[in-house]
Amino acid sequence: MNQSPSPIQPARQPLPSAESWLEGVPTPAQQRQDGYAVAALATSLPGLVPIAVPLAAIALRRIKRTGGRGKRLAHAALLLSLCWVIAIGVAVTLNLVGEHRRGIGRTVSIAQVEVGRCFDADLDAAALRLVRIADCAVPHTGEAYAKVQASLVGLAAAQTGTVATQQCAGAFREFVGAPYERSELDMYYVVLEDRAVADGNVLCLVGMPGTRLTGTMRGSQR
Repeated sequence: MNQSPSPIQPARQPLPSAESWLEGVPTPAQQRQDGYAVAALATSLPGLVPIAVPLAAIALRRIKRTGGRGKRLAHAALLLSLCWVIAIGVAVTLNLVGEHRRGIGRTVSIAQVEVGRCFDADLDAAALRLVRIADCAVPHTGEAYAKVQASLVGLAAAQTGTVATQQCAGAFREFVGAPYERSELDMYYVVLEDRAVADGNVLCLVGMPGTRLTGTMRGSQR
């Protein structure tokens, strides 16, 4: 007795693994921007370079490992950080050049201090000959506020002091905005020469021994 032939069974191919089905399809982790890259860009905008650069480096390593997004954000953060570094470097350089041109930090004779200059010196010293030019915006001990004319030829030392004090006191009131007699500030003078000259022969200074001043005393009414 002949058996009927069995039906032909279709050949089954093994199913591909789940991973191969997802080949080329971005995973949720790959679709969103890397958090470190976002944070790096956010911190680079206000110039937080020490924070932005490490975050950007971490983001680039994570993106390379996981294939996530955010490489452009990390690169932008690094570029912005570089711009901040360059800008800060230029600003510091210009400030140093400006200070050099203004003579800040230079030691000069007290007679060479120009009106409007601030300086550091020991105002309690018996004889003040040298001072160091200072930035008025930072704490300092004194400021040259005027040059006045005073005819001192042939005067004794006491008379010279009286005349120079009177002339500097008039300029003091105009400069500080308060009379010297009622001011908490002290006044000093330096006789540049005895004869009166057009640009002034007595240099007037203001300070306060034991206290450092900040900013110019012009109009301070102290």
